[in-house]
Amino acid sequence: MYLSVILPAYNEAKRIAQTLLDIDRYLSRQNYEYEIIVVDDGSRDNTVKVSQQMQSVIKNLKVIDNPQNHGKGYVVKQAMLKAKGKYRLFMDADNSTVIGHLDKFFPWIEKGYQVVIGSIEVKGAKIEERAAWYRRWLGHLAKLLIRAVLIWGVHDTQRGFKLFSEEVAEAVFPKQTIIRWGFDMEILLIAKKMGYKIKEVAVDWHNPEGSKVTLSAYFKTLVELFKIRWNSLAGKYKG
Repeated sequence: MYLSVILPAYNEAKRIAQTLLDIDRYLSRQNYEYEIIVVDDGSRDNTVKVSQQMQSVIKNLKVIDNPQNHGKGYVVKQAMLKAKGKYRLFMDADNSTVIGHLDKFFPWIEKGYQVVIGSIEVKGAKIEERAAWYRRWLGHLAKLLIRAVLIWGVHDTQRGFKLFSEEVAEAVFPKQTIIRWGFDMEILLIAKKMGYKIKEVAVDWHNPEGSKVTLSAYFKTLVELFKIRWNSLAGKYKG
């Protein structure tokens, strides 16, 4: 298995089928073996049912059904550790960053990077924002805080399009403690502390209406930021 594509999903019944078709259309043109994993986070709609129905038309599609909601970090960790791919990508179920960006990711893997992440804060990124006005402002402020408090060398920790080698996934994710929105910055910090090379690559980011990120999520993530900082100072991320 060369590539595992992981889609954490929560109440995505209206969008998940099209996202899966887009992913499969891209992957079916590649010359490597792949799997697609939808990992549901206790959805209250028909996300699981729709995803399971898609198994009849998409090969190597697996569906993990979590009856209870735990958080995006929880389900990403769960799927990363169950995946079989030599490389493991997680991306957003709303297709805000499309799978075709992998064409720009794998060359960096070939150059020795073990973690390649999508970013809208590096040259060449394109942004189409349709969500609430405050999200862009709060997002920019959050990125500055994350850099100052946690990871200075990474400009955009929160984009939902990240590729890990098998080695990194199996070394980093077992150490993850944050199960909701702040998990991205935690896993990147752990990877950096373990000496893995991280590359930010510009992506096109289309932020559709209906985002699951609420205003309260920003403040909860701020709390998680300082929790991660404390964990780091306390040595909890050491081997």
